[in-house]
Formats: sequence, structure tokens, C-alpha cells
Amino acid sequence: MVKENTMKQTEIGLLPEEWDVKKLGEVISYISYGFTNPMPTTNVGIWMVTANDVKNGKINFKTARKTSIEAFNKYLTEKSKPKQNDLLLTKDGTLGRLAVVGNEVICINQSVAVIKTNKYINVFFLKHLLQDNFYQKVMIENAGGSTIKHIYITVVDKMPIIVPPLPEQEAIAEALSDADAWIGSLEQLIAKKRLIKQGAMQELLTLKEDWEVKKLGEVVHVYRGGSPRPIQDFITDKSDGINWIKIGDTSSSGKYIVSTNEKITPDGEKNSRRVYPGDFLLSNSMSFGRPYILKIDGCIHDGWLVLQNYKAYFDTEFLYYLLTSKYVTDQYKSKAAGSGVLNLNKEVVSTVELIIPSLTEQTCIATILSDMDAELEALEGQLGKAKQIKQGMMQELLTGRVRLV
Repeated sequence: MVKENTMKQTEIGLLPEEWDVKKLGEVISYISYGFTNPMPTTNVGIWMVTANDVKNGKINFKTARKTSIEAFNKYLTEKSKPKQNDLLLTKDGTLGRLAVVGNEVICINQSVAVIKTNKYINVFFLKHLLQDNFYQKVMIENAGGSTIKHIYITVVDKMPIIVPPLPEQEAIAEALSDADAWIGSLEQLIAKKRLIKQGAMQELLTLKEDWEVKKLGEVVHVYRGGSPRPIQDFITDKSDGINWIKIGDTSSSGKYIVSTNEKITPDGEKNSRRVYPGDFLLSNSMSFGRPYILKIDGCIHDGWLVLQNYKAYFDTEFLYYLLTSKYVTDQYKSKAAGSGVLNLNKEVVSTVELIIPSLTEQTCIATILSDMDAELEALEGQLGKAKQIKQGMMQELLTGRVRLV
């Protein structure tokens, strides 16, 4: 049931008349943090949870280590041993992540604070509340430290929070938890579909008896980009400007490059490399070897390699999937020069071996993988909408503009 509102002005804005504003410390039993002394690690025993193990609103037991039951009982105080339905808050390095403790026996180190709630506040409501941008901003803006940032629990303890009546807290928590479950189910489905696609690529791009194998440089032209210097002298916004393609014009999940933020003058082209729609660009450092298909023409700097004149041997979409496959990326890693940062160059890329099915087979393989990508893209779109809807729900429910009773 939706309730009509009578609002009042408070120190944190307009709120329903029945809601209180209190310091967090007034409505919880205590807030503290875990052990500072080193603890022995074991293969079996009690989970040791650090800030790095709190992700996506949950404890990630895949990354957590364990300590022995003996050490747990001998060295740790009760405040290092959160109980079921205590709230964890990451306070060092990774800031502001939250998780409610389940029925697993755990201990926490000093990078995690434990907030023990009492009868005045619902722990799941408090988790959603502290995840809100307003409270995250308060905690993080007041964080100290230079190299590693720390949320001070004294600041959190004094932070003013909204306190609706308990039945309303429970209703809000249930609604937002349902939204989280929806988001979580989409994330799990996306992860499953990605694994299926990965398996399909492994199967479809494994060398078959009648396929050819050739070095990339034998069947594709490889060139390095070039940069006119100083580059700022060649940037232009005139109509005759040429697209100046940079890594910032790509997206982490995108397949194509469709536009650029900057253009260079025709004079700048003389010291660069011209590229065309259908060409492949490879980043030759950092996320090295990541391929992008051009939808535009333009010029590239020396941080790119371009692959051209491949269509006698390869379907464009097939070549994209081949270049992203483990078969090729493993060769990059073994051949790449450099120690700290792996780098690719024309010579290394040219020696990578490529499998070459018939063009008909390539088209079939590319169609299967493209369909999988389209399904993933649709699911990721649904996930984005689900997150937006939850954010909108938080804005309405945690300000009392919409009431649930």
C-alpha cells in the first residue's frame, strides 16, 4: 500500500513526518573493526574476510583465505568474529562496500568494520541505506590516508541517517532486496552465457584436418601507426580534418570504432598512417592485441597496429573472433617483448599463426558467435536497465517520496 505524505525539513532534507533522523551510533549496538595481528593461513578452518573479499553486496568466499580454529579461538576477540546478520563495511583501500553476514563462521581483519544492529534498525535496510550515493559520499569524502584511504568509524558512527518506523524499514529492504535478486540473476545468466560462448570459441576455433595454417604476415598486411609531433599543432576542428583515432574512442566491450573525439589536419596525415573502414586496429601495449574493426576512416598514432588487405583469406567477423581467441592471445603473450608492460610490434604480430577454414565455414562460425554476442548484448542492456530501476527506487524509497507500509 502506498501512503500519502506529510513532509518535514530535516538536516538531511525533506522527509516524511513519521521518520526520524539519528546518528548511526544511536541506533546500533556498536561499530568496530577486526584483528590487526597476522593470523596463520590454513587450507581448512575459519574464513578470514578482508576488504577485498566484499564484492557486489556479498562476501566472496572464492577469494577469502582461512585460519585455524585454534588461532580463531586463541587470538581473536568477539569483535573480530561477526555473527549472522551483522553488517560488514569495507574501510581500508576498497571503501564503502557492504555485506550482511550469513550463517558461515568468519573473522575479519582491520580493513573491515562490523556494525551490529539492534531492535531499532533492520540490518538489510541499513545495508541499502549505506549503499546510497548520499551516504557513500559522506564516508568517502571524509576518508583519510594518502597511499591507502581509510574510512574512519568515528565518522560513520556520527553520521546522521534516516530512521523510518521498523515495518517501513522492512518493506523498503524487501523491495530493494528483490531488485538486487533481479540484478543478481541477470549477472549470473550473463556469466553463464559468457562461459558458453568461451567454450564455443574453443571448440569452433580448434584446428581441423582440412584447414590451412599460415603466419599472419603471409596473409595480412601489418603496419604501425605514426604520430605527427607535437600533436597539438595538428589537432583541428575544421571541416577538412581527418579522424584521429585513439584508444579513448573505443569501449572495453565494443567491437567497432565508429567515431573519434578529435581530428588532425591534412598535414598531420603525412606523418601518420591512414586507415579505412573494415581495417582492424590492434592496441600494441597495455591491453595489447585487443582488436577493433573500423567503421570509419582516419589516421592512427604509433600506439596502434593496423591489419589490412585480409579479405582474400578471411571473413571480417570470423577474423575478429579469431584474433580474440585464446589460440591467438596465447601466442601474443609468449611472443610479446617487454617485461613490466607487454608490448606487441609488427614483427611479433606477423609471426602469429592463424588457422584458415574455408570462407563458407568462416561465415558459419562467425554467425554462431555473433548470435551469442547479440544475446549477451541484450542481457547486458537488461542489466543496465535493472540497475537504473533500482537506483530510481532508492531515490524514491530512501527519501520517503514513495512510502511502503
